[in-house]
Amino acid sequence: MADKPRILFCHCNYAQVVPEDVKAGVLKSLCESGQAFEAVADLCEMAARRDPALKRLAAGSAPVKIAACYPRAVKWLFGGCQAPLDAKHTEVVNMRELSAEDAAAAMLDESVTANLPEDGSVAAVEGEKKI
Repeated sequence: MADKPRILFCHCNYAQVVPEDVKAGVLKSLCESGQAFEAVADLCEMAARRDPALKRLAAGSAPVKIAACYPRAVKWLFGGCQAPLDAKHTEVVNMRELSAEDAAAAMLDESVTANLPEDGSVAAVEGEKKI
């Protein structure tokens, strides 16, 4: 891959669904890595306000990695604000389910494993019952 992925970290300040130790560990690893990244207070709150920054965050030709929660949720937060993420070049690292070490390693890996659900579908979540 020619382009390094852009990195976006969500603090998930308002929903508080991501364990504090995981957020702190991932943020510390990102800071210590020396890599450029952008941190936002809360993607859900930004989407609720229809913050135009979501369009800027989704724009660009480089792949993107987002440390947040479920890929399907992140996809729809951006999509609901007319700021669709490129499904083929976006990886969402789920800090709700990964350890700080695993989430940090995924964020710092320069390869991008696209994991947004295809249009019209939902992301598969282990243990989630399909209705």
